[in-house]
Amino acid sequence: MSVALVGAGPGDPELITVRGLKRLRACEVLVYDRLVADELVDEAPADALRIARDDFKQEDVNKLLVMHGRNGRRVVRLKGGDPFVFGRGGEEALALADAGVPFELVPGVSSIAAVPESVGIPVTHRGVSSMVTAFAANDVEKLDAAALARVPGTLVAFMGGAVVGRLAERLIENGLSAGTPAAVISSGTTDREQVVSAPLGAIAAAAHGMPTPALVVIGEVVAVREALSALRRSAA
Repeated sequence: MSVALVGAGPGDPELITVRGLKRLRACEVLVYDRLVADELVDEAPADALRIARDDFKQEDVNKLLVMHGRNGRRVVRLKGGDPFVFGRGGEEALALADAGVPFELVPGVSSIAAVPESVGIPVTHRGVSSMVTAFAANDVEKLDAAALARVPGTLVAFMGGAVVGRLAERLIENGLSAGTPAAVISSGTTDREQVVSAPLGAIAAAAHGMPTPALVVIGEVVAVREALSALRRSAA
């Protein structure tokens, strides 16, 4: 395959898959996202062409992948998390397929479960939550807040840190209890990780000043973290 769309994982460079690291170490061209760990970018061969994706619009990224792929170069498109979970990997795969460029999909560890797990929050838990709803919250005013407030189980908001206050307001306005447990996790799985938890009605104040982007988790599963923490303290 000439182009590999590779998931880098949720932040910790050790959470890339074995296959993803193998493709990275053999590439001739690396197109990488801003949030990919520097340690992973450094895994590319010394003579590989490195291209930071943030310098380009999405359509230009598509053209870059097609151009280098057509030239027969081993290209890795390195994305945070998983390419198909809010990573626009589907758009890039369609562009490559339309151009007749062979490509490979290398799944990554998605933030949807890995980031909450890193701070002791299970997105599902028997007797508490058997459903997970993930959504992008950056355009918070366009969300169907009424539907989200009614859905059972756990809510996981990608890109929700900067808008957590308005997100909470909209959910509460549409019927979700202000007492629902919530958490904001910044730089999850990395050594810069920060987490705060609070009832939904108070989460904006609790998370004030936290670095973005951040993941927001809303639901009773957040309370499991407190139980785990208590058990760890009692065992220490």
